[in-house]
Amino acid sequence: MTVQPVRLFGDPVLRTRADEVVDFDKELHTLVRDLWDTMHEQGGAGLAAPQLGVGLRVFTYRCDGFEGHLINPGWEVVGEQMQDGPEGCLSIPGMTWDCLRHQHVVARGWNMHGDPVEVEGTDLLARCIQHETDHLDGVLFVDRLDAETRKSALREIRHADWFDGQVPVVKESPHPLFGKR
Repeated sequence: MTVQPVRLFGDPVLRTRADEVVDFDKELHTLVRDLWDTMHEQGGAGLAAPQLGVGLRVFTYRCDGFEGHLINPGWEVVGEQMQDGPEGCLSIPGMTWDCLRHQHVVARGWNMHGDPVEVEGTDLLARCIQHETDHLDGVLFVDRLDAETRKSALREIRHADWFDGQVPVVKESPHPLFGKR
């Protein structure tokens, strides 16, 4: 088991767009295993490579009875239904806020062997796919909160025992929510 430390809010790697994976090699297999072990140990529904300090487009997930990993993922919306519900993040430990997400998405990417993968998710799995893909774009879920909730969330984060004092940054996602960012 190779559990790695999770990078916390304020770490610049969490605000940097991750690079595409080009080599499906032993190091990638090790990264996927480290992501899986760390996600499992921390009790997360998903974990993205930047959360371990690795700037590659890879994430693992385990929720709603589904588990796996996606490399170089992209996703598209199915239908127009939205969900607004509690969301948390291993990089913002112990805190959750209601966050608006698409209800149903289909993600496409590759597995660690270079084989194409498609994952269709609703509810929590759809939320997880969107959340982890945002991580790969340097976006955190607090960026998606409405203005009032985000202001309150950033205040709570600044007062958290684990926060290192860096000024919180808000970033827009390249994945719009029907014109809502």
